[in-house]
Amino acid sequence: MIDNDDNRLKIARAFGATQVVNNGLGNAAEKIMALTGNRGVDVAIEAIGIPASFDICQEIVTAGGHIANIGVHGKPVQLNLDKLWSQNITLTTRLVDTVTTPMLLKTVASGKLQPTQLITHHFTLDQVMQAYDTFANAMQEQTLKVIITNV
Repeated sequence: MIDNDDNRLKIARAFGATQVVNNGLGNAAEKIMALTGNRGVDVAIEAIGIPASFDICQEIVTAGGHIANIGVHGKPVQLNLDKLWSQNITLTTRLVDTVTTPMLLKTVASGKLQPTQLITHHFTLDQVMQAYDTFANAMQEQTLKVIITNV
């Protein structure tokens, strides 16, 4: 798990992450390569949706590996086909949608996934702007996921 937020890294460990890397100094790729004996990772999951995290994925994926891009990107990213093509890298993208939602709900219903562990804040509908502010300041507020109810 790579993040700039020590709180998220702590939570990732609690959920079972065996290695966590703080990218506060911008050297996460170097750290991952050192952890893997310069081999890289079989699967790199980009879940943030920013160019820097996509770049890290491209740097750390091993030959024959897979980049799973699930982050929602609002800006273009550089696709390094010269490296990815020559190393036979698979790149997939996906959002939670009508195709994936039934599988997600079954996983939650089976108990294999417990999303309530990710909820850190609750708001009512009339507090929606506060919810946005809290999520926008996730590091300071230690926000993972927020729930907004109409009551």
